[in-house]
Amino acid sequence: MSNAASADTVALYAAGSLRAALTDVAKAYEAKSGHKIDGKFGPSGLLRDEIAGGAKAEVFASANMEHPRALEASGKSGPVQLFARNRLCALVKPGLAVTSATLLERMLAPEVKLGSSTPKADPSGDYAFESFKKAEALKPGAQAALEAKALLLTGGKTSAAPPEGKSAYGWHVAEGRADIFLTYCTNTLAAQKQYPDQQIVALPEALSVGADYGLSVVNGAKEPAQKFADFILSADGQAILVSHGFAAAK
Repeated sequence: MSNAASADTVALYAAGSLRAALTDVAKAYEAKSGHKIDGKFGPSGLLRDEIAGGAKAEVFASANMEHPRALEASGKSGPVQLFARNRLCALVKPGLAVTSATLLERMLAPEVKLGSSTPKADPSGDYAFESFKKAEALKPGAQAALEAKALLLTGGKTSAAPPEGKSAYGWHVAEGRADIFLTYCTNTLAAQKQYPDQQIVALPEALSVGADYGLSVVNGAKEPAQKFADFILSADGQAILVSHGFAAAK
């Protein structure tokens, strides 16, 4: 890449759950500004570690507020802004009878394989384990049982990668590694588009967990990086996020 081209390119590090939405946001920004966005998508915790270690990121879009706040606290990035909201849903294999009312019972059933992402590496896993904690109030012993049986299938450094272009969550369910997979509602919608026979089940209110997404600009970033962050927060950027199933920040 030439220096001129590099000066016009913004390095975006973003949560994997944002891949489709921020790819569309980036396209809209590129068309408007002429600047290019080079996106790297993955588990937010692992991306945070890369940035802390000196990776040349300029804009960090995390699936939680904690990871970008940690970078801000260490002097690596500027202020963190809430830019999108998500929730957890259950992706369920075809033929398994599950409703919101019976979800906890089915997740606890010994014969049911329960999938989640990897806590600490990926906020989706942290949110799933937060839901397990809430389950304790409904059924004593449920938290320990769910934590013990949860299969950490995504989000880790050694997690199996799906075929190119395939939803990791839908793929794991289709391949029989999970019967119920707790992940973001936006991820379940994307999975169901590829695997229409898979079911989406809303978590009951008592188990429901919301996800706040945080945005920050890494210190030393070029001016176009701040402009891209501003575009994500603009009405146009927010509308694209909403079209992908996220809730707007405001």
